[in-house]
Amino acid sequence: MAFIAATAAILYTMGQPLICKCGYVKLWHGVVISSENSQHLTDWYTPSHIIHGILFFGLFTLVLPKASMNLRLTLSLIVECAWEILENTDMIINRYRESTISLDYFGDSVINSSMDILAMVVGFFLASRLPVWASIVIIVVFEATTTYLIRDGLTLNILMLVWPMEAVKAWQGG
Repeated sequence: MAFIAATAAILYTMGQPLICKCGYVKLWHGVVISSENSQHLTDWYTPSHIIHGILFFGLFTLVLPKASMNLRLTLSLIVECAWEILENTDMIINRYRESTISLDYFGDSVINSSMDILAMVVGFFLASRLPVWASIVIIVVFEATTTYLIRDGLTLNILMLVWPMEAVKAWQGG
């Protein structure tokens, strides 16, 4: 919880709102192209953070096979918290707005970022308890579902952040 609290404090200091500027908190916000996206507890990008946890568990198990579960989780939290901070810098926010269809994206609310980190922890613990094939199925199902329903997901998000493609942007825009 200390990592989440520290990240929340940093994000708030950076100017991110604690909750949605709309003044209320919803359990789920399902409208991707809206100013409330990434402002509530969960949204269409929550599965991406669960995937982060699965991938971090796999990475740190592979790279540090003798490390304790606590160390692997700590490293995963450091990476996820660092991403949440980086994701909410002007550089990344502007990159999303320029390279993707996220024109109304102004960063995450603190509560959304905190829940994203918790979603990563859920993914980490799922991967620690499930057979590898089940973790792979979760990743494929989450990516296929979000790609089909909202034309986005972790893979497309990374692609458009690192190597934006006009054809993908046009497809995402419908």
